[in-house]
Amino acid sequence: MTLDIFCVTDDYKITAQVLGLGINGKVLECYCKKTGEKCALKILYDTPKARREVELHWRVSGGPHIVPILSLYENMHHGKKCLLIIMECMEGGELFSRIQARGDQAFTEREASEIMHDIGTAIEYLHHMDIAHRDVKPENLLYTTKESNATLKLTDFGFAKETTLHNSLQTPCYTPYYVAPEVLGPEKYDKSCDMWSLGVIMYILLCGFPPFYSNTGQAISPGMKQRIRLGQYEFPNPEWADVSEEAKQLIIQLLKTDPNERMTIGQFMNHPWISQSMVVPPTPLHTSRVLTEDKELWDDVKEEMTSALATMRVDYDQVKIKDLDTSNNPLLNKRRKRPMPAGADRGGQTVCGSHKITLGKITSN
Repeated sequence: MTLDIFCVTDDYKITAQVLGLGINGKVLECYCKKTGEKCALKILYDTPKARREVELHWRVSGGPHIVPILSLYENMHHGKKCLLIIMECMEGGELFSRIQARGDQAFTEREASEIMHDIGTAIEYLHHMDIAHRDVKPENLLYTTKESNATLKLTDFGFAKETTLHNSLQTPCYTPYYVAPEVLGPEKYDKSCDMWSLGVIMYILLCGFPPFYSNTGQAISPGMKQRIRLGQYEFPNPEWADVSEEAKQLIIQLLKTDPNERMTIGQFMNHPWISQSMVVPPTPLHTSRVLTEDKELWDDVKEEMTSALATMRVDYDQVKIKDLDTSNNPLLNKRRKRPMPAGADRGGQTVCGSHKITLGKITSN
């Protein structure tokens, strides 16, 4: 990793336009003076944590579906030494904003498969390099342009960490709606937490809402922690009625509460639903409609996740939680209360640990 010590403004014109807010610093619009290329500038105060972020991002910068670093600078900024990262400008916006913007144009299960293949390709590269991203979430998945052939890329390595056989990750920093259950307890966690996040993102792609919720208005409630630990989530109708069983089973393998049982990235990439996207049924999904209808609630969820990132700490308190059928979460209630077509199955399926719960009855697998 090479840091240029001459002034970044010698090479780039920096504007006041804020493109985004990362875990450790804001991202500004800038232009290369030589080429006119629009780029993104991330400014980090020079700390060991910032150096680690830059080092790991630089190491994987050439990987597929990963936002590349174009150049690095070490400059004084407001009287403090800073690291300045020039990156590709991702003008296509966030993953779910793009799906939401489709309006009446159907989003299909096959397209969801193709997107998950792209995200999986990035994670596969990271894991091959013995790096866990640890914050794989929709806000960190951006498109290069607004064109239909744009490339989806993973960004923000603020929580990334090297992981080897003898160096399991223990730091309790994460985004609650995408956090693996072992992060919520005293157990160690490693690359498998990225696999859990893939399961959550895949779930949202296929229906438009996440599998786990906080019922209290907190970014993450004790009850939500418990549901994550127990692997409690549903495949409710009508959103899941036409989704293939193959896709549901893949999610179940990704959301296993025991990280030793959870699918690895190699197994994920070799799964037919991922590796053979062209034979995945082009079934129209409810995703874009749900994202649009629940836009205000979805934005609240994202806001809670963002505000919790820097302050989340592990809480091991054991609490009694509400059953799923008595949960007062507005998104789940909205799903349950929607009028159903005549003859439609109102049950849906809940996955809970090693049991499946249908219509409130527990039956062994």
